[in-house]
Amino acid sequence: MQHNVLILDFGSQYTQLIARRVRELNIFCEIFPYNNPPVDLSSYKAVILSGSPFSVRADDAPHPDLSQIRGKLPLLAVCYGAQYLAHFSGGEVAPSNIREYGRANLSYIKEGEPFLEGVSVNSQVWMSHSDTIKKLPTGGVVLASTKDVENAAYKIEGETTYAIQYHPEVYHSTDGKQMLENFLVKIAEVPQTFTPNSFVEDIVAELKAKIQDDKVVLGLSGGVDSTVAAVLLNKAIGKNLYCIFVNNGLLRKNEFESVLDQYKDMGLNVKGVDASDRFLSQLAGIEDPETKRKTIGRVFIEVFDDEANQLEDVKWLAQGTIYPDVIESVSVKGPSATIKSHHNVGGLPDFMKLQVVEPLRMLFKDEVRRVGATLGIDAELLGRHPFPGPGLSIRILGDITPEKVRILQEVDAVFINGLREHGLYDKVWQAGAILLPVNSVGVMGDERTYEKVVALRAVESTDGMTADWVHLPYEFLMKISNEIINKVKGVNRVVYDISSKPPATIEWE
Repeated sequence: MQHNVLILDFGSQYTQLIARRVRELNIFCEIFPYNNPPVDLSSYKAVILSGSPFSVRADDAPHPDLSQIRGKLPLLAVCYGAQYLAHFSGGEVAPSNIREYGRANLSYIKEGEPFLEGVSVNSQVWMSHSDTIKKLPTGGVVLASTKDVENAAYKIEGETTYAIQYHPEVYHSTDGKQMLENFLVKIAEVPQTFTPNSFVEDIVAELKAKIQDDKVVLGLSGGVDSTVAAVLLNKAIGKNLYCIFVNNGLLRKNEFESVLDQYKDMGLNVKGVDASDRFLSQLAGIEDPETKRKTIGRVFIEVFDDEANQLEDVKWLAQGTIYPDVIESVSVKGPSATIKSHHNVGGLPDFMKLQVVEPLRMLFKDEVRRVGATLGIDAELLGRHPFPGPGLSIRILGDITPEKVRILQEVDAVFINGLREHGLYDKVWQAGAILLPVNSVGVMGDERTYEKVVALRAVESTDGMTADWVHLPYEFLMKISNEIINKVKGVNRVVYDISSKPPATIEWE
């Protein structure tokens, strides 16, 4: 794998967006917590410091050791990073008279500066800080200012070190991508070689070297991630890949059968295992979402262990883990706190004597789709909406029963089929229905009802790290609501979720 740009995370909600913008430049990058960086930096060509919710003046502020980075590698410090360099290198950071948050425009740009090449005065940038740099660090030179922020951007003479108090990674910074490109390509001279084709070549070679003639068992889900992982592994090791598709009883309506049909023509060795009763019995009475996820993860591993033991000499378990799963499951003092655990992150218990291989671990969702297209996977399969590993369990708020699963499967089928029929499916990144733990009063005919409420959710996103709710037509929502209430026994009210991520997550649990 290419190791070109290192991003040190200080806990900013925007850290993942920095990685996305760098990847868009066809440059590979990795995120590490500021207090646990790679030991060997020899393969990195540049480093970016993220923002942070902390103030550099606070006693518990992140305090990284930059001795192996600063002055040795090209360095771009964003927001907190810029204030950190100033505060601990002869400058001064103080509380701002006003909270500097939101849109601002560059009122001054230093002429002839490569970092700001192609950026003009009045270019919009996005601020998000309550402290500000009053005095630059030793050797600091102002590169750009706004009306309220004199030291919006600066560099340190004698080093390839640049610092900015705004966020180039967010869309509100109109020339932010240009600045990142200027720093990474023109100043740091990082090669733009990270493409779907190069990834396939590199990862197939890596898989062949790692696995050799060993056998691998892979859990297919019917989704994009596990399918692309399977095709990559099949390309690398062929007949030594054994795929298992487990029905955990929490799939969409008729999905077990339809997914098995879908894989028939893909040249993959797939076995279907119906373990519905096993999962649902283990989930009975559990209401806590984290406990649900961990229970499903445990049973999933147990099922896999049973199946793997029926195969001779299997040495590896392959998973379709992708980068957002990894990022959201990391929790250290300082950087982004754990939002939710992921059932396919974190390794295996001791009793399961398999090593884990994760071909997609470093890719975002949109990158997985581009790799899949390069591999020739059918566009309809690649266009499938993401579906959570724990399935409908985290869309049933509260405890899980077979009847609740039936209700939600029926509701989900009406919603998803409706999106397809009305040409809306491909305009939505992810959609689904949520069964709420409340009943509401209704009237059907002349009778009073007291039945379930369901929420519909549809979002647009690039990689799942941020998402906006989709403005589905009122006429469509009205039709789907009527169809759900008329066709699905046990539901008498439908609502539509208009929350974005952040502050909400895409799933409700």
